[in-house]
Amino acid sequence: MDDKFMLAALAQSRKALPECLPNPPVGCVIVHSGQIVAVGYTHSPGKHHAEADALTHIQGQDLQFLQIYVTLEPCSFQGRTPSCALAIAKDPRIQEIYVSIVDPEPRNKGKGLDILKQAGKTVHVGLCADKVNAFLQKYLLQG
Repeated sequence: MDDKFMLAALAQSRKALPECLPNPPVGCVIVHSGQIVAVGYTHSPGKHHAEADALTHIQGQDLQFLQIYVTLEPCSFQGRTPSCALAIAKDPRIQEIYVSIVDPEPRNKGKGLDILKQAGKTVHVGLCADKVNAFLQKYLLQG
């Protein structure tokens, strides 16, 4: 676990604005052997969320034992885009997920974390939560 990777994900979050709105500006980094191998952020509605954006950058690469650092819990439901939690759950290369804050959106609210845990992933919640929450709070839908 490393704060610098979550802070890198937070820096990606800032790149999402303003095009991601009304979706929250989420950032994601994928780490292999202590090195960032992909980054992503949420694009305009109907386009890639942060996790899907980052995953596109490692397609076809023979990387194993990856960690994902994401500022907000991956979405558990399909809206205009597929569920990010399901995409991560289905990728056997990804072993560990670091989520800074749980999404308070009623359709999510821990369900994304449950999908990841049921898929056998190691899930950590709360890394850099104060800094991430300070940035993201005003963009989150409360239940």
